[in-house]
Amino acid sequence: MNGAHDMGGMHGFGPVVREEDEPLWHADWERTVYGMQRAIRARGIINIDESRHGIERMPPAEYLAASYYERWLSSLERNLVDKGIIGEDELVTRTAELAEHPQTPLPQRDDPELRRLMTDQPSGQELYQREGPAPRFAAGDRVVTRNVHPTGHTRLPRYARGKRGTVHAVHGCYILPDAHAHGRGEQPQPMYTVSFEGAELWGPSWEPRERVYIDLWESYLEPNTEESGA
Repeated sequence: MNGAHDMGGMHGFGPVVREEDEPLWHADWERTVYGMQRAIRARGIINIDESRHGIERMPPAEYLAASYYERWLSSLERNLVDKGIIGEDELVTRTAELAEHPQTPLPQRDDPELRRLMTDQPSGQELYQREGPAPRFAAGDRVVTRNVHPTGHTRLPRYARGKRGTVHAVHGCYILPDAHAHGRGEQPQPMYTVSFEGAELWGPSWEPRERVYIDLWESYLEPNTEESGA
């Protein structure tokens, strides 16, 4: 979807400031949110694409003002309410209660099985790679990305739509985020790393020798018949 989160190629947000010796957590609540996210995903309640789409649905002003883990928390709340795990009224009431009485003891739970799920989780590749159709493209093929503007989740960034590139590598089949984020199953597709010349993406603003590599699913791509002469 087109939203405030899709910042690639946009201006006016200032420089990216790198914090020297940045700690893993800036506050205890960030560690708690991270643990909640890991636990919920380990249980299969929310998948990574639903989590990303939850962030994308934040109101733009709220998104831009939020910190990294504030966005995670917003997505957790939105998805858990959507799935009926918690009620919106329940969430509002509990938040107000803790704001008024911050020393309220939190519930404690020892769950060895959940701890095992969280610590034994396989790598990203094992989690998301699947058997699927043979790839349509090969390394070196010239392609063009589809110029589409879906209202739901997609991993095709706005700045790379309708652009010509070259397949750099073929990675096998992976879960399609566009379907996985919306309860439509995994629908695995071949995924490719596609390279784009800077001039193709940024026009006259490109920098010499600039090239961008993006991992893209097959349904995002079409053959670039304009250059192949087909």
